[in-house]
Amino acid sequence: MNRRVVVTGMGALSPIGNNCNTIYQNLKLGKNGIDYITQFDTSNFEVKIAGEVEIDLEEYISKKDLNRMDRFSAFSLITTAEAIDQSKITDYNDFDKSRFGVIVGSGIGGISTFESQHKKLLKNPKRVSPFFIPSMISDIASGHISIKYGLQGPNFAAISACSSASHSIGTAYEIIKNNKAEAMVTGGSEATITPMAVAGFTNMRALTKNPDPNIACRPFDKLRDGFVMSEGAGILIIEELEFAKKRGAKILAEISGYGSSADAFHLTSPDPTGQGAYKSMLNSLKDANLSTSDIDYINTHGTSTPFNDKIETVAIKKLFQSKLPSLSSTKSMTGHLLGAAGALEAIISILSINNDFIPPTINYFNQDPDCDLDYTPNKAKLKKIKSVLSNTFGFGGHNASLIFSKYKS
Repeated sequence: MNRRVVVTGMGALSPIGNNCNTIYQNLKLGKNGIDYITQFDTSNFEVKIAGEVEIDLEEYISKKDLNRMDRFSAFSLITTAEAIDQSKITDYNDFDKSRFGVIVGSGIGGISTFESQHKKLLKNPKRVSPFFIPSMISDIASGHISIKYGLQGPNFAAISACSSASHSIGTAYEIIKNNKAEAMVTGGSEATITPMAVAGFTNMRALTKNPDPNIACRPFDKLRDGFVMSEGAGILIIEELEFAKKRGAKILAEISGYGSSADAFHLTSPDPTGQGAYKSMLNSLKDANLSTSDIDYINTHGTSTPFNDKIETVAIKKLFQSKLPSLSSTKSMTGHLLGAAGALEAIISILSINNDFIPPTINYFNQDPDCDLDYTPNKAKLKKIKSVLSNTFGFGGHNASLIFSKYKS
């Protein structure tokens, strides 16, 4: 039996907006979400910029509950509430909640909790909070969501660095396809703008040291020199098609394909041949039973690092050859949400489908002969969109590609 999987709700927090509609409006404008770090004193840091979420968490979650969870878990609960409200799935009473699961990934998890509790450890081990472990662990966002909504289906987290959210969505999609659930909450959340994380990524030469937040994130541009770290979350409510139709849900898009692969090459650097990225995209097309000519837009991984952008370009050219779709990197606006990147970009892909537009790659001014495709520079464009391929690639050689398509009955 061919069980189709559709998206019925979306929620997001990002440096360019705290809900999906605001994010859509700012994508059209090509808004830059990068600014100077406010969450800690960067006086002694080489990197002083990031993509922060501007939010008062106490407007959404009680102070008591916030004291028992990390910022990334709070993000996941806020975005889940937006997605569930849009889907209206909890209004449907005729539903076995053991068939409703949660897979929400995080690349790093509760690092701010780890850092704050480590300071207490150094003074007195007895001062370490009893909530330290359940606040820090990367799977706990899924736990919070399932507890809040009483969801008793499959519940865990996919953790694969920057591919965590895309692997979470792909795995949730496969669970529904294989008749192990009717609906899933899925996506990713990340909150890593902390001294330890910024220092670590800086010292491994992954972050840009460009001091100007207005132009620092410049995917595919010849002067790119590293990514900009960001925070945020994205959540999708996905359902089996017939179940969604039965309860009268509004269908936003269909998940038509999922592919993954491994570079098996290096801890942090992608395979220079692009074979891993190529196989991931190819596997998603095979799963969707689509050809390259069916893809209208690729939301690229496009991190603004010298090697990633060059190698992703190699892989796209190898797979699509002369039938190239529109391309862009929305990280140029949002920065890199690490383990949540794939979820936010899945939502952006669906916004693209529903509004027939290609978001721009901002800060693209200098052509690179190694990145010689049309990346939709600096200005969004209108285009009829039926299917979007979204790429995410992570440290460790983890690759994931998702295909979203306009729903057809």
